[in-house]
Amino acid sequence: MKNFSQWFHDILEEAELMDARYPIKGMSVWLPRGFQIRKYALKALQELLDEDHDEVLFPMLIPESELAKEAIHVKGFEEEVYWVTQGGKRELNEQLALRPTSETSMYPMFSLWVRSHMDLPIKVYQTVNTFRYETKHTRPLIRVREITTFNETHTVHATKEEAEEEVKTGIEIYKQFFDELAIPYSICRRPEWDKFPGSDYTMAFDMIMPDGKTLQIGTVHNLGTTFAKTFDITFENDEGEHEYAYQTCYGLSDRVIAALIAAHGDEKGLKLPPVVAPEQVVIIPIIFKEKEDIVLDFTNKLEQLLKSNGIRTKQDKRDIRAGKKYYEWEQRGLPIRIEVGPRDIENKTIVVNRRDTGEKEFVDYDETTIVEYIKNLLDDISENMRNEANKFQEEKTYPVEKLEQVKKTINKKGGIITCNWCGQTDCGKDMEEKFDIDILGTQDADVSGECINCGNPAQSKVLISKTY
Repeated sequence: MKNFSQWFHDILEEAELMDARYPIKGMSVWLPRGFQIRKYALKALQELLDEDHDEVLFPMLIPESELAKEAIHVKGFEEEVYWVTQGGKRELNEQLALRPTSETSMYPMFSLWVRSHMDLPIKVYQTVNTFRYETKHTRPLIRVREITTFNETHTVHATKEEAEEEVKTGIEIYKQFFDELAIPYSICRRPEWDKFPGSDYTMAFDMIMPDGKTLQIGTVHNLGTTFAKTFDITFENDEGEHEYAYQTCYGLSDRVIAALIAAHGDEKGLKLPPVVAPEQVVIIPIIFKEKEDIVLDFTNKLEQLLKSNGIRTKQDKRDIRAGKKYYEWEQRGLPIRIEVGPRDIENKTIVVNRRDTGEKEFVDYDETTIVEYIKNLLDDISENMRNEANKFQEEKTYPVEKLEQVKKTINKKGGIITCNWCGQTDCGKDMEEKFDIDILGTQDADVSGECINCGNPAQSKVLISKTY
């Protein structure tokens, strides 16, 4: 893909996903097809979360007094907060923030809900809009001022160990979610200067985009007792003593849809994993004069058969050239296209096209086996797309041993570089400035030797890239 940035901008419009012409910079409109993809992606995530978490919904407005309680947290967002200062024509006694994220909205309520260890753990999530006054170059789904799909989970625990386990749970949920959407990822622990404000540490998921930059697609934070101390979230233990609770939070946003589009798209347009495709199968009747009734009778029955077995199916009966239909459905990323003409019916076959590989197959038609065949094919498409995306992520991750290779590799090849690092902030920031890159974070690994930058003993493997 020669110009990913332009391709990405164009495909949002051409595949009828979003309209970026809304008259506020950094805010876009979800069109029906894009919203359906969003809906199915969220459904996959919610099914994972619902196994052990409860869905809630908190207000969007946060009093300034609550936002200001967490100085570290506010400092992280203070340049990005939108403020409501009037109600109608009246000046408000206290200005209200449109949530940049929800800690300061939710945690005052947690302090009311938690009284004893019997009230713990609390495990809740919500999907909401958040607002951040983004001053950099905005881009739909990737860098926006209104995040329209902010799914965030917040938990409260009695012990540090339980919070640590919840971090592992959050990571596992996101791994399953991204795997289901065939989105590749690398997981690392963010450096101290780039962790979530107020957290003990942050774990992050990053995907390598087609242009070689990485996109953060999900984060899991261990908050320790920082926010509990700020918002007085305490509980009475078995001995009757009051303790501060331990907390975690994790979240992802519209960027998941951006990653989904980028991970699989090609010059023809989108490639959608079946789990999120608005239509998993489209049937195109090839109609000739005097044979129309025969063909439509067959395709109508096939459509109903697939639909009744839970396969999202649509029949395209528009009176336009078949070639134009093929082009449009390829551009929209349709997983399976079925063509049926009079000759196919005579031969008791259908023509099955798969978007992921471009392969066409003439399939013997049997009502008793066609549903199983299509379901197996959808599973195979999902697996193939997952393997191809993971292969790209792996091939674009380069181990480097010498300092002079860092800039050369990142500028020529893009992707992620892994190398030895001492773990010191000064050294890390020196590397970021020296090579105009970002340190994504560290991964647990047995290392020996020296830091690639300063020569001190290496403490871990570090991931480096250019980022969005």
